[in-house]
Amino acid sequence: MAQTLLKVDNINVFYGNIHAVKDVSFEVNEGEIVTLIGANGAGKSTILNTVSGLLHPRSGSILFHGKDLHGVPAHKLVGMGLAQVPEGRHVFLQMTVQENLEMGAFSQPSSGIEADLESVYQRFPRLLERRKQIAGTLSGGEAQRIKIARYINSPLTDMMYVLDEPSVGLHSRDNQKLKNSLIKLKEHGNTVLIVEHHREIIALADHIVDMGPEAGINGGQIMYQGSYEGLLKADTVTGRMLRTKTPVKMEYRKPTGWYQLEHANLHNLKNVNVKL
Repeated sequence: MAQTLLKVDNINVFYGNIHAVKDVSFEVNEGEIVTLIGANGAGKSTILNTVSGLLHPRSGSILFHGKDLHGVPAHKLVGMGLAQVPEGRHVFLQMTVQENLEMGAFSQPSSGIEADLESVYQRFPRLLERRKQIAGTLSGGEAQRIKIARYINSPLTDMMYVLDEPSVGLHSRDNQKLKNSLIKLKEHGNTVLIVEHHREIIALADHIVDMGPEAGINGGQIMYQGSYEGLLKADTVTGRMLRTKTPVKMEYRKPTGWYQLEHANLHNLKNVNVKL
């Protein structure tokens, strides 16, 4: 039977007087992928930041490997085996793509870095094409590839990775690569706690925590816990949404005017002309 790695017990988190997370309890077992889902503003990222020590619950407790994390500073958690991959680009803007990837390997033996880079470039060949490009000139999606490759392709084991919407900004074909990376993390003996909205990545989860019912002061509660199959039958906003098939749009609005962009040259844009 899998051992409980993380236990979140009845936590309540506030932003000033706003009660953002309300009596939330769940567990993450070793070797699992556990996914937090729900509407924007329902408290998912707040829970991740609380687990990672960036926020502190007003009541309740969080145990990691049986140790109460109350009062443990965020930077100490990495040494305990808990690492957060925050939402957003978070790349070194003045460094090249390859230098960014090498920074992600600073804790590894130098003998293994070349092989790890080769593995990253096989998984994300677009990064190989741009390995000498300054990261600050990349598109948002390409910068997101760097972040994912830097964190998720780590050879470390027995870690718990806390990921906040890693699929944001990715092309649909990159989502399959993200799925493969998450599976690889799990196969290496790691555990994943992730916030996601992408259906295919949600379906990977061993356990799902659906937050709601709405956002802000009307969110922060667990509406469902269980498997993906159970979620598809659940009477929650997310469950109903996943069951709904979106029809193909047959009618389009007619433009009343155009915005003309001419000879745009910035980052990846090369003399682009377009009418919007």
